[in-house]
Amino acid sequence: MNGRIVAVLLIALLGVVQGQLWFGRGSVSEVRQMQQKLEDQKARNTAAQQGNERLRAEVRDLKEGLETVEEKARSELGMVKPNEVYVQIVK
Repeated sequence: MNGRIVAVLLIALLGVVQGQLWFGRGSVSEVRQMQQKLEDQKARNTAAQQGNERLRAEVRDLKEGLETVEEKARSELGMVKPNEVYVQIVK
């Protein structure tokens, strides 16, 4: 009788542990979802780092020479030098 009670308690405990594993907090599905969120965040971080590096390179170019500033002024602002004719060819 005493052995039977112990066996029932162990089976019940096993059921509780399995329930927590599959359905409770920190379950297999929750861990899988968190891993997917982590991968998505890593991809966003990589894209942001690449954008930051492009901006750093642009800032470095702007600090180093006036040629880049002149190119930006011409292309983005449409500025021209005195006695210069601006011609734009649209494809």
